[in-house]
Amino acid sequence: GIGGAFQYGLQVSIINSPAEYIKSFIRETWPRRYGSSPSEEMITLMWSFIVSIYSIGGLLGSSSAGYLAVRFGRKKAMLFANVPALLSAALMGLSRLCGSFEMIIAGRLSAGVCGGLALNIHLMYAGECAPRKLRGLIAITASTSIAVGKFVGFALGLREVLGVEALWPILMAANALPALVQLLTLPFFPDSPRYLLIDKKDKEGCI
Repeated sequence: GIGGAFQYGLQVSIINSPAEYIKSFIRETWPRRYGSSPSEEMITLMWSFIVSIYSIGGLLGSSSAGYLAVRFGRKKAMLFANVPALLSAALMGLSRLCGSFEMIIAGRLSAGVCGGLALNIHLMYAGECAPRKLRGLIAITASTSIAVGKFVGFALGLREVLGVEALWPILMAANALPALVQLLTLPFFPDSPRYLLIDKKDKEGCI
């Protein structure tokens, strides 16, 4: 679940702590880009866009999750979900260095794609790999992963951890760590038996 539903929970909660820092960052960078000071309404609009574009990315990711899960298999599709996660971490982590608040918007969109993919495929993969007696218990791990992701996001956002002005880009790029963990560990996991039997017609592999 660390590269699945955890990513969704993390991104939902992690955006709350650096709100004022990101608004200040927009105020600083806007004049350099557009030659005029932004109004408070524009700052609020840009901040709202940063928060809500995650849902648009989630819609895109969720819409393509079914196709990718059938075309490449559950495991490979979950590995693919780490690509937008790492891209979003790079964009948001380097946004202040590059002086571009637009990179935060693009990063949030990319993180949303990851969340939409990971949440849906996680449920499929875990449910199909679980033994019949444990299927209900294993399916609940998605909800647990979301809750743990939210908790970790709030914990990282504390002022004693990464919730300070100097460290907010690192906080926004924190989703790179679970993505890397999954990239290193998931290749050792088996493919979904249901995928092998129904989509690949590999009865021996399924057994």
